[in-house]
Amino acid sequence: MIRAYKFLLRPTARQQDQFRAMLADHCSLYNAALQERRDAYRHASKTRITYGEQSAQLKEIRAFDPPGQGRWSFSSQQATLRRLDKAFGAFFRRIKNGDKPGYPRFKGGGHFDTVAFPKDGDGCRWDSTPHDKQTRLRLRGVGHVRVHQHRSVKGRVKTISVKREGKRWYVILACDEVPANPLAATGSIVGIDMGTVHFFTDSNGVHVENPRFLGTMAAELAAAQQHLATFPKRTRHRTKKHRAAARKVAKLYAKIRRQRADHHHKRALALVRKHDVIAYENLNTAGMTKKPAPKPDPGNEGAFLPNGAAAKAGLNRSILDAGWGQFLSILANKAESAGRRVIAVDARNTSRTCPACGHVAKENRLTQARFKCVRCGIADNADHVGALNVLHRAGLVLCAEA
Repeated sequence: MIRAYKFLLRPTARQQDQFRAMLADHCSLYNAALQERRDAYRHASKTRITYGEQSAQLKEIRAFDPPGQGRWSFSSQQATLRRLDKAFGAFFRRIKNGDKPGYPRFKGGGHFDTVAFPKDGDGCRWDSTPHDKQTRLRLRGVGHVRVHQHRSVKGRVKTISVKREGKRWYVILACDEVPANPLAATGSIVGIDMGTVHFFTDSNGVHVENPRFLGTMAAELAAAQQHLATFPKRTRHRTKKHRAAARKVAKLYAKIRRQRADHHHKRALALVRKHDVIAYENLNTAGMTKKPAPKPDPGNEGAFLPNGAAAKAGLNRSILDAGWGQFLSILANKAESAGRRVIAVDARNTSRTCPACGHVAKENRLTQARFKCVRCGIADNADHVGALNVLHRAGLVLCAEA
């Protein structure tokens, strides 16, 4: 299996300055390579520059600027150029598919937060012992950096990335050949119905409450954003107070992100420990959170009819705050490691289908929380009904495979 491990770094003040310099130089390299591609296409008869051509220039760039670009790992700089090449590859692929192109953009210093090292031992080495919880990471140009290793690393370390999140620094290890750790069979199968009122409801009728981390901190976040908005959006030299206000907003979002991830890991682990098979709805979260299309008023040119955008925005915010996609991804990874099975079933009409007689009707769903079949009269919680139908469809999948 392939797994990623993320650990907190504890650099000294000097090492933090070196980290920031490393990010700044890699950001400068990325932007310069992007500018070269743009200029070549616009002014040299639409010439396209490849990754190989730009990578071949690295030796000269490093020799020309030894105290800057020359002090960092050659492989990490190649990884930055590959990052740009992937961005262009995705751009041309979207054009070919008829999607919105999204031309690669220049990166600001505050938005370039990751430097990748493609191979352990090439510019970056992971030094770890099986029983040492305070290990070290060796980086070219930085030195030995302390790492808070809160769990053991299994498998072979393939790539290493250093990432900045606010004022914190992390190392991310991508490992392959990670052995599975199967759990004892329980003989249990469960279906779950994702929601916004409840985070999910399982087929046993258990409701897991939605913590609503974004809603809980909405007032504090709004105040921080309003304070940030009092500063001019574009100034040549940002003030110290402006930078402090921006850090405050970023800190609050980072806290929400960590709380949400912690909740997802705990809920996923509880499911994996209790059940052999876990079924869920195959939801199109991107489509569900899409903004409604505007409705032009045919009788009034330039005017638009109400399209429910305000109400839809609240629902979109609740769905994104719940983080269904991240939770299901974590659940799949933990299930694979534990030897469990995860099944995605068709999500259509799961909350409108009677689990007793199978009758499908819009009228079966009385409210968001109430379900009552118009044919047989069975009444239940609507989320529980959805979970029962998910469980039933997963059973059909297992029977078809048997």
